[in-house]
Amino acid sequence: MTTFRLDDEPGRTRQDARAGLRAERFLDAREAGRELASELEAYAGRADSVVLAIASGGVPVGSEVAARLGAPLDVVLMRRLFTPRGPDEPVCAFSVGGTLLLDEEIPPRAASPSSGTDFFVAEALDELARRERECRGVRPPIELARKTLILVDNGVRTGSTMLAAIRAVRAVSKPARIVAAAPVASPESVEAVVAAAEEFVCLALPQPFGHVGVWYANFERPDDARIRETLERAAGRG
Repeated sequence: MTTFRLDDEPGRTRQDARAGLRAERFLDAREAGRELASELEAYAGRADSVVLAIASGGVPVGSEVAARLGAPLDVVLMRRLFTPRGPDEPVCAFSVGGTLLLDEEIPPRAASPSSGTDFFVAEALDELARRERECRGVRPPIELARKTLILVDNGVRTGSTMLAAIRAVRAVSKPARIVAAAPVASPESVEAVVAAAEEFVCLALPQPFGHVGVWYANFERPDDARIRETLERAAGRG
């Protein structure tokens, strides 16, 4: 059964009367991750829980969630390729646990590229493989099969990235359960994400939404070197 948990007042986080804002911004991704973790306490200390952060923006949020739940942390790497459905609905390539795959609307990768599209897709997947090596180093992927996967991003605007990531994770890992989680989301994205995941946990649904970065006083997207450092710290905690 799909559940969806929000603060007591959908569309609002903490009131900021001084600024007259509808919802107060998070200071940074780490503060957002700590608050998000408090809504995910049911998964704390469980041997079957794994936090998967969507790189790169979801990594600092997911790192805090994993630390507070006592769960392992891994990443899902993504690259937007082209937009046959429009700019708000990108088609993506993913690396999940070292496995490269394409979103469902991209033809399978050609063994020998012969067209411009083939070469474009091949280059994108090669770049993802390079990033996977840079981010992971010698650390092996975490086993994801039959686990409860908490898929974390820093925000959900249209839902397209989260939905594509859910499809990719299901295709690769065959998890027992996927919990989509983000500190902030647009109201328009909720229905699709709720339908795709077993659970969607979010702290605020501000309206109007704008860009995810609007809801952070300090908005960060770590590079691959910092992602690697984050994964190494998480492995050390484990």
